[in-house]
Amino acid sequence: MTFAATLKSWLPGQRARLDATGSAPLRGFDQALLWVMVALLAWGLVMVYSASIALPDNPKFGRYAHNHFLMRHALFLGLAFLAGLLAFQVPMSVWERWAPWLFVLALLLLIVVLIPGIGKGVNGARRWIVLGPMSFQPSELAKFAVLLYAADYMVRKMEVKERFFRAVLPMAGAVAVVGLLLLAEPDMGAFMVIAVIAMGILFLGGVNARMFFLIAAVMLVAFVLMIALSEWRRERIFAYLDPWSEKHALGKGYQLSHSLIAIGRGEIFGVGLGGSVEKLHWLPEAHTDFLLAVIGEEFGLVGVLTLIGCFFWMTRRIMHIGRQAIALDRVFAGLVAQGVGIWIGFQAFINMGVNLGALPTKGLTLPLMSYGGSAVLMNVIAIVVVLRIDHENRVLMRGGRA
Repeated sequence: MTFAATLKSWLPGQRARLDATGSAPLRGFDQALLWVMVALLAWGLVMVYSASIALPDNPKFGRYAHNHFLMRHALFLGLAFLAGLLAFQVPMSVWERWAPWLFVLALLLLIVVLIPGIGKGVNGARRWIVLGPMSFQPSELAKFAVLLYAADYMVRKMEVKERFFRAVLPMAGAVAVVGLLLLAEPDMGAFMVIAVIAMGILFLGGVNARMFFLIAAVMLVAFVLMIALSEWRRERIFAYLDPWSEKHALGKGYQLSHSLIAIGRGEIFGVGLGGSVEKLHWLPEAHTDFLLAVIGEEFGLVGVLTLIGCFFWMTRRIMHIGRQAIALDRVFAGLVAQGVGIWIGFQAFINMGVNLGALPTKGLTLPLMSYGGSAVLMNVIAIVVVLRIDHENRVLMRGGRA
């Protein structure tokens, strides 16, 4: 498919094509999935502006204009759109060949970001590589790279998937290496997402259920030990359990308590777009991890439920595309699509749970919506790859060759 043909297929007025039987309309890809993604990106742009408009009043951001984060986020969306158009041109067979090399590249970047003078530190974490006026977060690339690598790995190990030492242990070792690098930043949230993606692909790829539950138990014990051996992580857990206590309300529970206040103020229909009070220096940096709290305050329960519905539908639709690819004997493509579904669904679930006080505070953004160029870029690329998988599925169902 040429670049011009891709642009044409993205236009809403494209005429429907017929499948092999000529009985049903069959477009080049799932347009509903595309437009839900676009709607979430657009809503996120509006909410990032709403949540960040008062930040320049804070001396920490005093040198920024009131539309600074809006313009940067719009730039990130433009770059993500161009990257998405390019990613759609890449056949899944090419992604399969590139998978090991993308994984190696992600490992190298995770090492580079830890080097003083190269990695940029913010709030005690070294997670960004400065690239001129912008910065890149290697952990976001690592999510996509591990996803591709795990899918490719399962295809290569399909014959021995019932054997722990030959099928599961090498993949577990690869994830452990990534985890150690992420914990050195530290970025436990990204490690948690990567571990869930890898485990999900192993399970969907047909790994024995007993081995899967063994891996899950080991991972659970590892996370519990990480929390038990880290004082500041323990404090987060205690703050989550009682955010209103005198000890935690102005400490580790500060963001959570103000997130709950914001959502409570929104009630059923919200206070209206732009009417949030908590974003006025009460809820710290609400345009990133706690964007949902501002949405809850300004759009109320209706807005939160709408957002949950969008992510639920998107995750379900992506998983369906993956199952369809596997049914067409395209196992790698199917596992990649289902891995993207796990990624988007799980990260959205964690972010919403944190904002609603159902889960301990964890530094994970709301996919497609929170401020952050690296996250938005990789989220868009991942979903566009799913659109490419759906396009190849439709070509095969019409009797063509993907």
